[in-house]
Amino acid sequence: MEERLWEYIDGMSTPAETTVIEQLIEADSAWRAKYGELLEAHSLLLSSELEEPSMRFTKNVMEEIALLQIAPAAKTYINKKIIWGIAIFFITMIAGFLIYSVGQVKWSNGSAGDSKLPVDFSHIDLSPMFSNTFVNVFMMMNVVLGLFLLDRYLSNKRKNVHKEA
Repeated sequence: MEERLWEYIDGMSTPAETTVIEQLIEADSAWRAKYGELLEAHSLLLSSELEEPSMRFTKNVMEEIALLQIAPAAKTYINKKIIWGIAIFFITMIAGFLIYSVGQVKWSNGSAGDSKLPVDFSHIDLSPMFSNTFVNVFMMMNVVLGLFLLDRYLSNKRKNVHKEA
């Protein structure tokens, strides 16, 4: 009932609904009472003035913000040597695991000299490298972290190129 009355008061109802609501207001005392309440609330809303900030409000806010100490950009307080140290650590770990995995391969040739290559790759046993779950998880984490580091490096490089252009 209230929703239909508000639409009627605001002039948003269709002509057919307007005639139905006018008939309900004339015939039903509950509709008439609710219409009177809503009409009074509507007139109060229209008569009240909206509060507006003073003309200097924006300037006052900006002056207050200028008094506060703003935190410096992250580039000024992050030590780049620490970042490079972490990067070197992860690169060293990945290189170490690659060397370890190559060292675990049995490089013996099954045939006695028919192959031109010193290694017959069809008989390489890779199971000792990847049999330990801890080693596999650690290698995956290092590869993912290395890829994150590479992505960060390339995006910073791209940002610097865009800034210079």
